[in-house]
Amino acid sequence: MCVFKAAFTMQKFASQTKLITYCILVISLMLLLTSKKLKAQNTTQLDTIHQLNEVIITYQADQLTPITFQNISSNEIKANSTGQEPSFLLSETPSVTVYSDAGNTQGYSYFRMRGIDQTRINITLDGVPLNEPEDQGAYFSNYPDILNSVSKLQIQRGVGTSKNGVSCYGGSLQLFSPNLYDSSRTTFGFGYGSFNSLRAFGEFNSSVKKRTSLYVRASEIYSDGYKYNSSNNSQSVFISTGLFRDKTTWKINLLAGHQQNQLAWLGVSDSLISIDRRTNANSNEKDRFTQCMVQVQNKWLPKKGSLIQSCVYYIFLTGSYDFNMNTFSGLPSTDELYNYAVQSNLLGFFSNYTFSKKQFTWTTGIFGNIYSRQHTGSTTSTGWLYSNTGYKNEVSIFTKANFTFRKFTLFADIQYRYSSFLYNGTIPLNKMEWNFLSPKAGLSFEFRPQSVIYYSIGSTGREPTRNDMFGGNDDLPADSLGNPILSITTPEYVIDQELGFRHQSEGFAFNLNLYYMKFRNEIVLNGQFGPNGIALTNKADQSFRTGIELTASYSVARNFTLINNSSFNYSRIKEQHEVFTPILTPAFILNQEAVYSIKKLTFALTVRYQSRSFIDFANSTAINPYFLLSTRMQYDLKGFQFCVFLNNLTNSKYFNNGYIDFDGSKKYFVQAPIGYYVSIQYIF
Repeated sequence: MCVFKAAFTMQKFASQTKLITYCILVISLMLLLTSKKLKAQNTTQLDTIHQLNEVIITYQADQLTPITFQNISSNEIKANSTGQEPSFLLSETPSVTVYSDAGNTQGYSYFRMRGIDQTRINITLDGVPLNEPEDQGAYFSNYPDILNSVSKLQIQRGVGTSKNGVSCYGGSLQLFSPNLYDSSRTTFGFGYGSFNSLRAFGEFNSSVKKRTSLYVRASEIYSDGYKYNSSNNSQSVFISTGLFRDKTTWKINLLAGHQQNQLAWLGVSDSLISIDRRTNANSNEKDRFTQCMVQVQNKWLPKKGSLIQSCVYYIFLTGSYDFNMNTFSGLPSTDELYNYAVQSNLLGFFSNYTFSKKQFTWTTGIFGNIYSRQHTGSTTSTGWLYSNTGYKNEVSIFTKANFTFRKFTLFADIQYRYSSFLYNGTIPLNKMEWNFLSPKAGLSFEFRPQSVIYYSIGSTGREPTRNDMFGGNDDLPADSLGNPILSITTPEYVIDQELGFRHQSEGFAFNLNLYYMKFRNEIVLNGQFGPNGIALTNKADQSFRTGIELTASYSVARNFTLINNSSFNYSRIKEQHEVFTPILTPAFILNQEAVYSIKKLTFALTVRYQSRSFIDFANSTAINPYFLLSTRMQYDLKGFQFCVFLNNLTNSKYFNNGYIDFDGSKKYFVQAPIGYYVSIQYIF
C-alpha cells in the first residue's frame, strides 16, 4: 500500500512523465549491455519462434510481464458464445460494464473498462486496429459473430504495452484470428431464442496440409430486439488462408460484414418505462452498414533468435443512418428524417523485429496508416445538405525490452506516436497535429514457480476525437463571423500504476491487482448525446481512478469449479472546486460462476452484481444496483453439441445506462427480462 500512498502525494504530472522516460532509457541501456554477455540460445524460445505458430508475440503479455492482463481461451469463448456482441463476454471480466441499445445481446452494444468508454480502449485483430480513427470507436456490430472466429483474446487493463492504433488509454482488447494449425473440422450451427433471435453459421478449417491451410466461416444473425422496432439483421464472412515454409509464413485474412438495424440509441423516460418497458424512444430510424477488412501478414525468421512480423491492411466502410429530429427533441415523431452517410478508407502497415537470446528479448517496430472519411448529410424533403471529409493520419515507433535474471524480470517500453487531422468542408480549419511520448517500465518477481508479484508504471496521451472537437456535430459549426466553433482540441494524459500478484497452478488460478490512474485534462462523458447519436464529453481539470481487481478460479472437486471476476473502483473528478464521481462508474462489480461437469454434460450458474452508478455530473441521479442470475447447459453426443442458455432467471427489471436530457428529464436504457437461447451444432 506504500506505493499507492506515494502515488497520491505526487505533485507534478509533467515532471513524473520525464522521470519515467529517464528510467526507461536507463533500463533499456542496461538491458542492451547485459544482452552482449549472453552466449547461449534459449531452446524454448527458439522452438517457439522457429515453429512460426499462430501467436503474434509482439503485443501479448505473459505470466512474467509486469502488467495487468487476462486471457480468454477459444474454449471459453465457444462455451459462452451465442452470436452476441463481444461486449457481453467482456462484462464477465473485472471492471467492465456493458449495455445495449435494443436491450438484448445483439445489435449495438457498448462497454466501459474502469468506467472509461470504449473510444479510449485500444482494440486490435492480429495487431490491426479496429478503432475507427476519427472517433476512435470500434463497432463490433459491423462484424457480426466475430467471436465465432476468434482463437483467443487478451484483455490488458491500464496502459499495458505499446500497441498499434489509438492509445491504450484505459486498456486494450486484442483479438486473434483463427488458428490455422487447429485440427481439420467442419461445423454447422443453428440457434434460436427470445425476441425471435436466431443465429445460423457454417465453419470449415482444413488444418495445415502440404504447407497450406484454409479457414472459412459464414454467419447469419437476426433479432427483433427487446424494445419495439429495434431489430438487427446482419451477415458476415471470415476467410483465412496460410502458406507455411521453414522460415517464413504468409497469412491472408478477409473479414466482411453487413448489418441493418432499427435504431434505439435514445434513452426512454422513466414515466414511459413504467407504462411499457419495451418502449423505444426512436421511432422510424434505421441504418445500414457494410465493412470489409483485408490483412496480408508475414512472419520471417532470418536467423536463429530473430523474427520479423509485418502486415499490410486495408479497411473499407460504407453506410448511413437516419435521424428523427422530432423524437430527439421530445416532439411527436415525423416522417421527415435526416440521413447521415459515411464512406471511409483506411490503409495501414506495421513491421516489428524481435530478437531473443537466452533471458533477453528486445522488440522494436513501426506502424502507420492513412485514413479518409467522407460525411454527407441529407433530409427526406430537401435532399443533400452538406458534405465534408476528414483525413486522419498517424505514425508510431516503439522499442521494448525485457530481461529475466534469476527470479526477476525487468521490462521497459517506450513509444513515440504522431497523429494529425485535416478537415475539408465549408468551414476552413487548420490542420491539427499531436505528438505523444509514452514510456512504461515494470518489474516482476517470481518468488516461487507460477507465483509472481509485479509493479509497473506507465504514461500515455490521447488526442480528442472528431466528435469531441465538433461538439457532437457532423458538420463543423461556425460563429457569426464564419470562424469554426471547436469544443475540445487539447489531448488528455494519464499516468497508470499497477501493483499485482498472480498465481497459476493445476486447479487454482488467482490474479489480484491494485491500480491508480492519475489524469490530466481527462475527456469524460457528460451523460448526454449529440444530434449524431454519439455521446458528448467534457474536459476535467483533475481526476483519478483507483481500485482493486480480482480474477480467481478454483477446482473444488474433480467436476466442480468456482470462477470469480470482481472489482472495486474509487474514482473522483475535481472541476471548479467541486468533487464528484464520474458517470457510469459503479463502485462494485461481482461476477461469480459455478461450473459442474460430468462426462459429456456441463452445467454453469452465474451471478452478477453491479452497484449503483451516477448518470449526471451533479451525482444527483443514479442507476440502481441490480443482481442478474443466469445459467447455461451443454451436452455433447457423437459430434452434436446441444446448448441451453437462460438469462436473468429472476426476471430483474433493471437498466444499466442513462442520462439527463436537455430538459432535465431522466432517460434510461432498459435491458431485457428473463430470456432463453437454445442451439445445436454438428462438428465433423
